[in-house]
Amino acid sequence: MNFFEGIKALFSNSEYMDMLLEGLETTLLISIAAAVLGLLLGTIVALVNLAPNNPIMWLPKALCKVYVTVIRGTPMALQLYIMFYVIFTFRGFPEVVTAIIAFGINSGAYVAENIRAGILSVDIGQTEAGRALGLSSATTMLRIVIPQAIKNVIPTIGNEIIALIKETSIVSMIGMFDLTMAAKIIGSGNNMASYIIPMSVVALFYLAIVYALTLVIKLIERRLRAGDKR
Repeated sequence: MNFFEGIKALFSNSEYMDMLLEGLETTLLISIAAAVLGLLLGTIVALVNLAPNNPIMWLPKALCKVYVTVIRGTPMALQLYIMFYVIFTFRGFPEVVTAIIAFGINSGAYVAENIRAGILSVDIGQTEAGRALGLSSATTMLRIVIPQAIKNVIPTIGNEIIALIKETSIVSMIGMFDLTMAAKIIGSGNNMASYIIPMSVVALFYLAIVYALTLVIKLIERRLRAGDKR
C-alpha cells in the first residue's frame, strides 16, 4: 500500500475517522477556550502593568511581573505537568478543564506583553490630547488609546493563538485524547512506517485550522485598514 492508498484507506475507515474527529473536537475545545482565557488574563495583566505607580498598585504590579517572567521563562510542557500532577490532582476534576487553564495561563503571559507593547506604541500625544479635552485617564485609555493599540497587536495576537493551537498537541504526553493521540493510536500496533499516514493526516488537520485562522486575521486587518481610510 502506497502513501496515497493509505490516506484513502484511513478516510474510508469509519472507526479511524471517528477517532480523528473526537481528537479534533478536544483540540478545538482546548484551543478556543484557552485563547479566550489568555486574552482576558493578558488584557488584565497588561493594564495592571501599565497602571500608574502608587502604593495601592505595588503588589498587583509585582505579582503580574512575576507571573509574566515565570510563565514566559519556563517550558509549556513543564507547566502542563505541574497543573496535572501537582495542582489539580484531586479526583474527578475534568482533564480538559485543567488543560484549558494551563494553556490559558501560558497564553495570557504572552498576550499581556503583546498588548502592553501595543499600548506603548500609541503616540503619547494621543493620551495628552484626550487629557486636554477633559477626559479621565481611564476614559482616555479605553476610548482613545486601546482602540488604536488593538490595530497594532492583532497580528501578534493572531500569531500567539496560532502557536497556542499547535502547542495543544502536547496534551497527548499526559494521556489526553486529542488529534495527536488519535494519530498515535491509529498508527500503533504495526511497523514504524504505519505512523506516517495518520501523522500526515493530523498535520493536514492542523494546517487547515491554522490556515483558516490566518485568513480570519487578515480579514480583520483589512477591515480595520478600510475603517482608517474613511
